[in-house]
Amino acid sequence: MRTEIARPIRLSDYKAPAYRVSATHLTFKLDPTATRVTARLSVERIGDGPLVLLGERLKLIAIKLDGTDLTPDAYEITPETLTIHDVPAQFVLETEVEINPQDNKTLEGLYMSSGRYCTQCEAEGFRKITYFPDRPDVLSKYTVRVEAPKAGFPHLLSNGNLIEQGDVGDDRHYAIWEDPFNKPSYLFALVAGELDVLEDKFVTMSGRTVDLKIYVDTGMSARAAYAMDALKRSMTWDEQAYGREYDLDLFMIVAVRDFNFGAMENKGLNIFNASLLLADPTTATDADYERIESVVAHEYFHNWSGNRVTCRDWFQLCLKEGLTVYRDQGFSADERGHAVQRIKDVKALRARQFPEDAGPLAHPVRPSSYLKIDNFYTATIYEKGAEIVGMLKTVVGPKVYRAALDHYFTTHDGTAATLEDFLKSFEAVTGDDFSPWMNWYTQAGTPRLKVTQTYDAVAKTLTLNLSQSTAPTPSQPTKAAVPIPVRLGILSEDGTPQSCGFEGHSQTEITYVLNEASTAITLTDVADAPVLSALRHFSAPVILEIEEPQSHAYARFRGDMDPFNRWEAAQKLARDLILTDGDVAPYADALKATLLDDTLEPAFKALIMTLPTEQGLTQDMTPVGPAAIHTRRKAVKAELSATLYPTLRELYDAIQPPETFSPDAASAGGRALRNALLDLMMAGYATADVARQSELSQLASAHYARADNMTDMVAALTALMSVHGEPYETALDGFYARFKDEPLVIDKWFALQAACPHPETLSRIDRLSRHPDFDPKVPNRWRALVQNLASNNPAVFHGVFAPDSYGYGFVVDQILTVDEFNPMTAARLVESLSGYKRYASPWREAMKTALETIMTAPKLSKNVAELTAKALNQK
Repeated sequence: MRTEIARPIRLSDYKAPAYRVSATHLTFKLDPTATRVTARLSVERIGDGPLVLLGERLKLIAIKLDGTDLTPDAYEITPETLTIHDVPAQFVLETEVEINPQDNKTLEGLYMSSGRYCTQCEAEGFRKITYFPDRPDVLSKYTVRVEAPKAGFPHLLSNGNLIEQGDVGDDRHYAIWEDPFNKPSYLFALVAGELDVLEDKFVTMSGRTVDLKIYVDTGMSARAAYAMDALKRSMTWDEQAYGREYDLDLFMIVAVRDFNFGAMENKGLNIFNASLLLADPTTATDADYERIESVVAHEYFHNWSGNRVTCRDWFQLCLKEGLTVYRDQGFSADERGHAVQRIKDVKALRARQFPEDAGPLAHPVRPSSYLKIDNFYTATIYEKGAEIVGMLKTVVGPKVYRAALDHYFTTHDGTAATLEDFLKSFEAVTGDDFSPWMNWYTQAGTPRLKVTQTYDAVAKTLTLNLSQSTAPTPSQPTKAAVPIPVRLGILSEDGTPQSCGFEGHSQTEITYVLNEASTAITLTDVADAPVLSALRHFSAPVILEIEEPQSHAYARFRGDMDPFNRWEAAQKLARDLILTDGDVAPYADALKATLLDDTLEPAFKALIMTLPTEQGLTQDMTPVGPAAIHTRRKAVKAELSATLYPTLRELYDAIQPPETFSPDAASAGGRALRNALLDLMMAGYATADVARQSELSQLASAHYARADNMTDMVAALTALMSVHGEPYETALDGFYARFKDEPLVIDKWFALQAACPHPETLSRIDRLSRHPDFDPKVPNRWRALVQNLASNNPAVFHGVFAPDSYGYGFVVDQILTVDEFNPMTAARLVESLSGYKRYASPWREAMKTALETIMTAPKLSKNVAELTAKALNQK
């Protein structure tokens, strides 16, 4: 078994750079297999030691110091570094290297995608382009000259402003770009190729006109219209909410299909996975539109939280990502509704980050060490990091939060900052000590907040005992208390709100910050027997344990004025119903009342009628039994379907799809509710009588036949999974025939089949992995098939339909195949096996064997080896 892992990089070893690069001039002579990159660096010594530049997969052609060729004995080259021992205090270093973009399947550095040149430099991709101190605390001003043939490469793009362009003979041309702002190398970008462009303009709050350009595949510019609209709304929102104005005269986005990430915030030239930029009603779902809106905003907001103020080192990754996620969540909430958006954000947090915190891959928001930083682009960094920013805003209030962010951006503009710097801005505007908040950044694990309550009917007081604890995580056996903002409200047993007294004031809602391990608080003037509504708006990323009768959860389900806690009550009751084999009738009654409540938004109703996922339910079971969870959840959903069928059908028939598609929140909410109603009705197919089965089959088929948008088509195909057989296969075949020339839609075709919870799905996935349209070198396609099996189809992945029919072996084979050329993408799938110790036999043993198979593979990448070793608890 492979047990040796390379030496990790540690935060405690951080040293400031010994050299500053004031100016970087790059010249690219593009060629598919032999691109020449000349770098001229203006360097100044600011510390001690030799000049060490990072570089990988580079063929050195020439090297000069202040115009003089260096002899081979003046420098030393390893597979990852170029070291020059004797350099003056100030000098100009020139290097020329050759790289092979066409053969670069890692999709890092400079590579080719669909015949175009493209770059991805975060986190450590720039070193695959040229020799450079490739670290985020080395900021430089870049001037870039790009030269390529005119044929096939009419657009030559880089960061900043276009200052010159022209012909160079031999049917070649060039463009020179200059970025006036200092930036780290990870924000460098270059794109060259045949592209269509959608253009627009934006006038900033100071009156400057900014040219906006979105570059896409030829013939696809119309599908970028929604992204352009989202960009303009994002720019307006950032000015209004944060006072942040865009600083260049040009902002560009380019869509590429082969991309390891969702998108990248390169200064002035964002590069996007095409799936997160292109949309029209017939090819994109409402979820796609929402995601495009969110990601466009996210990458644009990085212009300040990441670009103008970057991170000192990769341990501070959350400084830009967590903060920017919080900013894009605020934008989405204003655009699509705060209640619905908050529920969606928390669902994502619990689905991705809570399991991460509970397993062997748990790590702090600011890790103390890493082997490959690529492995830390995780939900903990992004989503949990955003929750910490949200808690800070809850504690200080909106006005002080805005003042603290203004201080942060102004003080650290043009620098590489740390999380301590971020918290010091809150201290500067409040005068308070925010050092305890570092525990949120430096400790892994999800805290548990326990609440017990005692009501004195005579004194009209409610005493709450609050305590917190965090379980041990790898390398962190003991945990300190963290500040936990707890938003509280009081209801009567009929669900109506009550006021209470706290700290001398009568309030309908209070926020108490629990700073210690435990404490008790007393609320006064509580007139009626109270129903506690705790952790409103999910005011902290914790697991709430509250001692109360089930009737209190039903009171919140039926009428809590806090929408999040109303949804949360429904989820809690559904979990209990599934895991304890409870009575469905009370839950069905409460759900029916909610669905018939005309005061509630359709989007909220769609969310509240969706049961906890099988993956989510595993967090509430020890040991995890996938078969029991699948069987019981399916049975509860079928019983709800049968009980509520007349109501569901009546509501479904009453929702008339609009004649014209619109991606706005209200229209999307109507589709979400109608499709959720269809989904719950179809859940009763297997247990229904023949007549009902026929009715349901016709209903799903008719839904598909009438669908004039991708949202409804996908919903209908999902519904037909319950019917399976000829109706399902006919619809799938028709879908493929219609969209076979649409790569992003065919991704959906693969994903739908991979997520189907059916006994024959594993063999279908195996066949699809040999389909002519499947290419593991295309991340979108690979994720659609393989990751959907591992992450979104637990019944098939864990083999609940037949003994020993696990999907583990298939996933292992795929990880090892992709690891040979794209370790970053392959490593992300290791997490699906990492929680094996929480599972019952025989799943535990089978998952462990799968991990051991990965670990014993020859030539394993650092990415996959690091995560697999952690999953197996190997040092």
